[in-house]
Amino acid sequence: MTQTTLQDIVIVGGGTAGWMTAAALSRLLQNKYRIRLVESDEISTIGVGESTIPMIRLFNHVLGINEDEFVRETKATFKLGIEFEDWNRVGERYMHGFGKFGRDLGTVEFFHYWLRAHLAGRAPDLERYSINRLAARASKFMRPTDEVKDSPLSDIVYAFHLDAGLYARYLRKYAEAHGVVRTEGKIVDVRQRAGDGHVASVVLENGDAIAGDLFIDCSGFRGLLIEQTLQTGFEDWSHWLPCDRAWAVPCELASDLLPYTRATARPAGWQWRIGLQHRTGNGHVYSSRHMSDDEAAAILMRSLDGKPLAEPRLLRFTAGRRNKAWNKNVVAIGLSSGFLEPLESTSIYLIQSGIQRLISLFPDAGFDAADIDEYNRQGDFEIERIRDFIILHYHATERADTPFWNHVRTMEIPETLRRKIDMFRSHGRVVRENNELFTEIGWQQVLHGQGVRPRAAHPLAGLLDDAQLADFLGTTERVVGKCVEVMPSHKEFVAAVAKAGR
Repeated sequence: MTQTTLQDIVIVGGGTAGWMTAAALSRLLQNKYRIRLVESDEISTIGVGESTIPMIRLFNHVLGINEDEFVRETKATFKLGIEFEDWNRVGERYMHGFGKFGRDLGTVEFFHYWLRAHLAGRAPDLERYSINRLAARASKFMRPTDEVKDSPLSDIVYAFHLDAGLYARYLRKYAEAHGVVRTEGKIVDVRQRAGDGHVASVVLENGDAIAGDLFIDCSGFRGLLIEQTLQTGFEDWSHWLPCDRAWAVPCELASDLLPYTRATARPAGWQWRIGLQHRTGNGHVYSSRHMSDDEAAAILMRSLDGKPLAEPRLLRFTAGRRNKAWNKNVVAIGLSSGFLEPLESTSIYLIQSGIQRLISLFPDAGFDAADIDEYNRQGDFEIERIRDFIILHYHATERADTPFWNHVRTMEIPETLRRKIDMFRSHGRVVRENNELFTEIGWQQVLHGQGVRPRAAHPLAGLLDDAQLADFLGTTERVVGKCVEVMPSHKEFVAAVAKAGR
């Protein structure tokens, strides 16, 4: 340890963000730093983040977590994608499935061969070539296997539905076993250093002062350190993402355990449905400018497919990001850094990404401005591209049946999103910049599902003649279909994992 190495890391706030951060740092910093997490049992966490994307498997792998144990401890189920109902038109549905489509021939992506046939009226729905999407429709699941060479069964990509409260509890146990010290207490004051304004310590209700070198703000929307103390500022994106409230309620588990998240469009927003092992999570995200709280709650409660297990809980939020996620010696991770609504299940991923970026640019006690600026630059790029992807779901619609849908359909959109849409309308192309989160396949599925249609296929998709193209697509469709037939049901697979633990 050198003189300039910081030694004390203080995490303010628990919940998913706090305990993910604590668990990851306790593993990756190898007990060379003192890590303390401060949280109060009096302050409730949001705790409704129940849907994830596949990158969570990498997080679990880095921590050395056994996946079956994780599934049992968090009452998790498996997720192959997200189904969108009534988004482009009422009565229509499509799925954003994880993983690939078909197989590539080396010149252009499979999507472009399919698009050429589709534009000529000679191809079924894109879903027929995705093992994730077909398996999801059939409520089937298995982990990928390489037992059969070049089989779509090796292409299965999945994430989880999980109980966020149980996940935080599971990670707390992990972090404490790896040396993290938890302090119970409500923070009533924050002391800053004279001269540079860095946070020096947080003061608890009992008078104890907890000093640190690096502070990580996981205090949720209020941003106790990053905003209330450092007054970093917030960039409001509600002109693009007008939903600002959500009712959330669990209900009894339905008989059908779906391996996908369902997002159903409503008159002023949308409703989620997420099946766990022990209950179903439900929520209604909506714009308070277009619908009252009472009406939104009524829509949610009458559309449950099981008996409610609690009173509905109202959450208020503003879509946007903090002007700086890292300011002085404070790094905001989770809701304290910004918020994008849960439409594409990115909240837990953004926690994971913030942690990874902090490890990559980990500071010494000097807190070099170049490191801080790069952290913020990378974070801004990432969240802006995710923002664009979510805006796409709202803006690319033919719905004009309510004031809300007419507004989002006609609103101005970011230039970065406009370029994406224009490129796709030209020849179905999607350009992925700087390893942004959502891949070309993800964008293609949502653009097509939302009714955006290219004027022509990629010119190089014409390298196959009509007969070759028909044979290629037909063979791919048959192979994918046969693979889905041999898969077990999702319900059976989850039951087997749960039973193994007993």
